[in-house]
Amino acid sequence: MLLKDKVVVVTGGSRGIGRAIAIECARHGANVAINYAHDPVKPGQPSPATEVVAAIEALGRRAIAVKGDIAQPETAQALVDAAVAAFGGVDMAVANAGVCQFHDFLSMPAELLRQTIAINLEGTYFLAQAAGNRMKDQGRGGSIVAISSISALVGGEFQSHYTPTKAGQRSLMQSAAISLGRHGIRCNSVLPGTIVTDINRDDLTPEKTAYFNGRIPLGRLGQPEDIAGSVVFLGSDLARYITGAEILVDGGMFVNLQ
Repeated sequence: MLLKDKVVVVTGGSRGIGRAIAIECARHGANVAINYAHDPVKPGQPSPATEVVAAIEALGRRAIAVKGDIAQPETAQALVDAAVAAFGGVDMAVANAGVCQFHDFLSMPAELLRQTIAINLEGTYFLAQAAGNRMKDQGRGGSIVAISSISALVGGEFQSHYTPTKAGQRSLMQSAAISLGRHGIRCNSVLPGTIVTDINRDDLTPEKTAYFNGRIPLGRLGQPEDIAGSVVFLGSDLARYITGAEILVDGGMFVNLQ
């Protein structure tokens, strides 16, 4: 129960890594507000956001889901305000929402570049700003975590629009750590390696999966749940003297250069 009675907000919290983070935070005692942009419903099934809320409530914690485009500054503020109205405050904010539509560099449409920057980087900025202001006013500190990527450290042939946003998130957390440290607010980033999510599931052919399994020292691709533990740690008092830092969660892929 590392986050007992804390309030956590998670952008992009209805699927993938965000879903795993939201549920793991609840498992450790937090009440959670998730943001989502789209909530498609399959016939006869609950929507993804509804499923996350139900999973959290099944753990004995409370949850709400707030719809909105995180690329718009008012969305982050609305998420923070909703968490305050429902749970009384915000102790941890996780900027997880992100997109990556693979595309060749030389033919990159300007609109795709701008959309990726707006969601991945600007959305993180808006959430950190809204949550930071609320945490400052509360006067009890807090934790802000950006879900960056191993792509903050390396390039990608079809990710020239994506990798700069991930490096930007990492850099933003470093700057925010300096700005907000005086208020007891810690800002860190988590850098996942190749994690199987909706973003890359179709691209991970059996051949690519076999390649990654052979390249990764721990012998397998990551799952969303593999990222959640590091986020819980950074939000807990165990990480009370960690700020401006990053945790690379990639099964060892980055260090395997041979």
